[in-house]
Amino acid sequence: MRSINFQKNLIIGMLIVLSGTFSNSVLAQSNKKQKYKVAVCDWMILKRQKLGAFGLAQEIKADGIELDMGGLGNRPTFDSKLGDPVERQKFLDKSKETGVGISSIAMSGFYAQSFAKRDSITLMVRDCVKAMKDMNVKIAFLPLGTGCDLVKNPELRPIVIERLKWAGKQVGKIGGVIAVETSLSATEEIKLLKEIGSKNIKISFNFSNAVENGRDISAELKILGKKHLGQIHASTTDGVWLQNNTHVDMPKIKKTLDEMKWSGWLIVERSRDVTQVHNVKVNYGANVAYLKNIFQN
Repeated sequence: MRSINFQKNLIIGMLIVLSGTFSNSVLAQSNKKQKYKVAVCDWMILKRQKLGAFGLAQEIKADGIELDMGGLGNRPTFDSKLGDPVERQKFLDKSKETGVGISSIAMSGFYAQSFAKRDSITLMVRDCVKAMKDMNVKIAFLPLGTGCDLVKNPELRPIVIERLKWAGKQVGKIGGVIAVETSLSATEEIKLLKEIGSKNIKISFNFSNAVENGRDISAELKILGKKHLGQIHASTTDGVWLQNNTHVDMPKIKKTLDEMKWSGWLIVERSRDVTQVHNVKVNYGANVAYLKNIFQN
């Protein structure tokens, strides 16, 4: 038995060493076969719409980045480089060079600004959808942040539904999906999706929403179901790494997603160790490694 274990460990060790010799193209091909892929938000690793996001993601062994559209401020649309063909090609080339994919195009400006109240929503959404089309990315991320919290501001629901119905038609033209993050429970999110009535609008599920409201992550995922789940922000608010968070039963979550037969992107947004919150490589490296250990081994 000891001899068998030794041989197994030797083989594993050899595979690890050999894996270091793989080219980025081979790694990219391997990533395509994964049922679950792990990404990081470019704005959270302090590389918002910067080419360096790909190199940093590669260094911490993430499979991809969630690429942001850029800031909003008082502009009529996002402060984005992706509308410039020359600049956009640089991002595509860097993705190919590093083997780091693009999980989704994010409209993170709506964390702070209201999707229900801002003017020129049509321009913003069209710019995002064009970036998706030009970069062959099928998912856009739309957070309904503090200014559009449907739990605290239920009166905004009608206009949010109206705008998402229209947005669903726009992204549907390219066969894409807008994954919306809300503060609602999974049951209420299903109701919202039914009112919107678009197969191109899905949910971006955030672990922290469930944890902060005392809801079980796996139970919420089961309620949402495979067809309503666009992507997952697989992290909580800052405090401890995912592996040290007693509110997150990751093996159970994987079992749930396996049973749902869901596949897609798990994106690390936060879950930083509060004692070293500014150490990007350490925090995101630890969370990426933990997710890959659970979901890809």
